[in-house]
Amino acid sequence: MLNEPSRFKAATAVLLFLVLSRGVCAHAQQKPEQLAQQSAESWLALVDSGKYAESWQESASLFKSHVSKEDWQKMLHASRDPLGTMLSRKVKSATYAKMLPGAPDGEYVVIQYQSSFEYKQSAVETITPMLDKDGQWRVSGYFLK
Repeated sequence: MLNEPSRFKAATAVLLFLVLSRGVCAHAQQKPEQLAQQSAESWLALVDSGKYAESWQESASLFKSHVSKEDWQKMLHASRDPLGTMLSRKVKSATYAKMLPGAPDGEYVVIQYQSSFEYKQSAVETITPMLDKDGQWRVSGYFLK
C-alpha cells in the first residue's frame, strides 16, 4: 500500500501524463492547412512590420536556397513599401498539395488572402508554406497581386 506522499506523487505523474498527452494529441489532430496558416501568419507579421531580413531567415530552406537575403530584401522594399501599412487580411482559400509546378514534391499549402493596404485597397497575397526538412511549416513562396 502506498503512503500519502507516494500516492500524491503517483497521482501527479498520472495527471501530468494526461495533460501532456492531450496537448500532443490536439497538435497531431490539427490539419496541415491550420498548421501552415499559423506559420504563414507569423511570417507575414514579420513582413508587415518591415522585418524583411528576419522573414528570409524564417523561410523554408528551399526558399533560402533560391533567393539571397539581400535580393529578398530588395524585392520586398520594391513591392511592399509603396503599399503602405497593412490594414486587413482575410483568408480566401487554403489548399493542401503534394505537387506544385516548378517545385520538388513535398507537402505544401497554398493560401490566398484578400488584403488591403494603406495605398492599395484590394490585393491578393498568395503564400505557400511547406513542411520543411525539420518537420516545421515554413514559407516557401510569396506573391502579391
